[in-house]
Amino acid sequence: MIKATKPITKINRIRHDIDATGIYLGRLAVQIAVLLRGKNKTSYTPNADCGDTVFVSNVNKLKFSGNKINQKIYYRHSGYIGNLKETKLKDLFKNNTEKVLYKAVSGMLPDNRLKDNWLKRLKFVKND
Repeated sequence: MIKATKPITKINRIRHDIDATGIYLGRLAVQIAVLLRGKNKTSYTPNADCGDTVFVSNVNKLKFSGNKINQKIYYRHSGYIGNLKETKLKDLFKNNTEKVLYKAVSGMLPDNRLKDNWLKRLKFVKND
């Protein structure tokens, strides 16, 4: 039995502008992940990149629930013995606000070949 996937003829990428003022980090990350994957479209196909482009502004005005700004810690390890690095959310948000949202959205997306393409379409708008 031969099963053929439906070919996607033309992908209409829509630009979504999102203002992050006063929105909680997790709720915004879920909303962005759905738009990047294209799950809001009727032509959604899990094995094809049919998502939209998302532009986020006012990332520095995000909200965090509870005491998360002081308690959340991001860990990374180089692979060498005793080389576990940790960064607090408060420090990362102060130094690089876009990276906080980028890491949250990246965690909401599945780990597959399309993840890099989805994250390339996540753009940040600098506001003065």
